[in-house]
Amino acid sequence: MSLSLDSLRRAARALQSAHAADDPQARRRLLSALGTVPNPLKHADALHVIARETGFPSWPRLKRSVEREGMDRAAAQARLGTALRHGQTQMAEELLSEWPDLARGRLELEIALYDLGAVEAALAADPGAATRPLDGWRPICHLAFSRWIHVHPDRAEAMLAIAARLVAGGADVNDAIPGPGAGERLPVLYGAIGHADNMALGRWLLARGADPNDGESLYHATELGHRQGLRMLLEAGADPRGTNALLRAMDFGDHAAVALLLAHGARADEDGAGAVPALHHAARRMCDRAMVEALLDAGADPARRWQGVTAYALARVHGNGAVARALADRGADRSLTEAEALLASAAEGRPQPGRWLDPARLPDCYRNLVRELLVRDVDVGHLQRLAALGLETDRPDAQGVTPVQIAGWEGLPHVMAWLLTTRPDLSHVNGYGGTLLTTIIHGSENAPDRAARDHVGCARLALEHGVALPRAALSRAGAREMRAFLNGWATRHPGAVVDDAIR
Repeated sequence: MSLSLDSLRRAARALQSAHAADDPQARRRLLSALGTVPNPLKHADALHVIARETGFPSWPRLKRSVEREGMDRAAAQARLGTALRHGQTQMAEELLSEWPDLARGRLELEIALYDLGAVEAALAADPGAATRPLDGWRPICHLAFSRWIHVHPDRAEAMLAIAARLVAGGADVNDAIPGPGAGERLPVLYGAIGHADNMALGRWLLARGADPNDGESLYHATELGHRQGLRMLLEAGADPRGTNALLRAMDFGDHAAVALLLAHGARADEDGAGAVPALHHAARRMCDRAMVEALLDAGADPARRWQGVTAYALARVHGNGAVARALADRGADRSLTEAEALLASAAEGRPQPGRWLDPARLPDCYRNLVRELLVRDVDVGHLQRLAALGLETDRPDAQGVTPVQIAGWEGLPHVMAWLLTTRPDLSHVNGYGGTLLTTIIHGSENAPDRAARDHVGCARLALEHGVALPRAALSRAGAREMRAFLNGWATRHPGAVVDDAIR
């Protein structure tokens, strides 16, 4: 399909018309690109949506790039920039294979690809470029969030040399990009350690004053599958108190990481509004006896209640017999309310025909149980027994994510297939701006267990149930298998493809 600025302007006018006609797809696109639904929709806002859907931060940036590079090359550069920012290294390799000089003249791309010669030439010609925002981020952020080190570990010295040139030119090692929520910041240290798993750059940043207590890095260092970043941050003075890092390490059953965090001051019983006690978290994340005993030895209180619920009761409700027995052996209260006894029977495989619970009268940790169980490969029979008791199967969580979206993000098609029989709202847009399909695509690139899961199977289910396929996803899905599947579906079912930026 031929693209031009005129065709994109027509796309913006068509978006305005669709919005004026209350088209739900138009509403979803506005929410995703703008975070809101302006009414009326100005032409400038519609152009901004089109630019974002095409891979550019704004319409003026798209227009300048097209006028300078031509439409095809400008679009390819935008896709490369997106791929490098989001860690889609397969996509970046494919683009560079087709366009070997694609990054030429685009400093943010040259930085993210560790092209030291090009960066040095650009900074020599324009020293102010070391701190000037490029494509919405300052240069050091493009460096920190790049995962190119995993494609070219041989360029580590060049990468650190670029970091040194940027800092010498005024870049701040505590710089940050905007986070997904209002007022949120994602620091460059988090970009290097938590996002890019780039220990060499993380170590370099810490040695030059990056703040280990940035509110993000320690938490995400527990997700890497190794403890290098965690040790590095703790040795640099990171304080685990109030970070949720302990709970995140428990999500992975990582006893060594939990021990490290406890040894460096993590509290087994965090205080403060919204804090989840560690024993309760162990119960709902299916931790084992050894984890519970470590927490109890570190001072966790087995009698403490959260949302009015004991850790023992929560373990029974989740079907976590190991945690329940460990708590009982250490003297925990083993009493259950009538509602807890019914929920525990569902977890233990004992249906209760004719019994019913009013979800509105349950604490959130029970009312959201269907959603909570989906962080693991849950038994569908358990979900069916909960539904038979009256628990909601389509209730969004605090981030607006529904159970069917979580099942898709986790890559659990058998769970998703059952949830689809409960007739969830397939048009729902969550708090991150994600639809069911885009949430599945995001999970195929970011879910911790993605290598062992079946995100393509989930995408197939969504499309078979009539979920629209955005044209942009055909080129921007980062996982090669997912991108191949989506393009094959589009070829076989062209009517399922909905235009976003392309008209």
